[in-house]
Amino acid sequence: MFNAIIPAHNEEAYIGATLEGLLAQDSGAPKALRVIVAANGCCDRTAEIAAGYAPRFEARGWEFVLLDIPEGGKPGALNHADAAAAPGPRAYIDADVICSPALLGELATILDTEAPRYASGRFTVALPSSWASRNYARLWLKLPFMASGVPGCGLFAMNASGRARWGAFPPIIADDLFSHLNFAPSERFRAEAPFSWVLAEGFAALVRVRRRWDEGNRQLFEQFPDLARNEEKAPVRLRDHARLFLGQPVSYGVYVAVALASRTGFYDRESWARGR
Repeated sequence: MFNAIIPAHNEEAYIGATLEGLLAQDSGAPKALRVIVAANGCCDRTAEIAAGYAPRFEARGWEFVLLDIPEGGKPGALNHADAAAAPGPRAYIDADVICSPALLGELATILDTEAPRYASGRFTVALPSSWASRNYARLWLKLPFMASGVPGCGLFAMNASGRARWGAFPPIIADDLFSHLNFAPSERFRAEAPFSWVLAEGFAALVRVRRRWDEGNRQLFEQFPDLARNEEKAPVRLRDHARLFLGQPVSYGVYVAVALASRTGFYDRESWARGR
């Protein structure tokens, strides 16, 4: 059985679209699918909205499980969902991600092997409404690793033998990078079907989120230094900077400004919730 695991914290504005995307999977989707929404520490209608989708998933012959977890925290939500998952591949999907109709079917095909494998789809960003976020996204998506790699931001999947490489998710920020680096580059595969991810809106939110990403990366490599052996992200070279600047000078300026500002004290940990 294929498992789609969705950790969700106060995502009432987004969880519906995420579940609609799963319901819209085409005829190539896994015949046996268990969707697990791990609502954690919510003080909004996330769990209520998710519960309303159960009959529609069951009408397609798919299982739907809602976990209403009092404690907030993504690693805990992932671990609760893993405990409720069936044997088989698992896709971990952020609650503001929209999968294209062919994605789950492609992931299931890629992961249909005994050899450990990690997979994601073709990463896209939902069109931001703010000027700063639109420009940041344009440049970010042109970076070599984002354009041609398997980054796994917002959605990553693995087969059972791949998931067996570790037990519980550790209490760290960068759960996606942790999962990614548990696989060698040759074990990572990208489906052609895309998925859409929501970027933080506005310069201040981008700075907060970028700083959290950077902190998460530092935390990960401090606690799990051996995972660095699977890092494949090459540094952005001088000629890459020149190409990006000449191609999109305004977007390049916004991207660099966010990166520099994120290294200052401009960051309020308590206010961070995906930058929204």
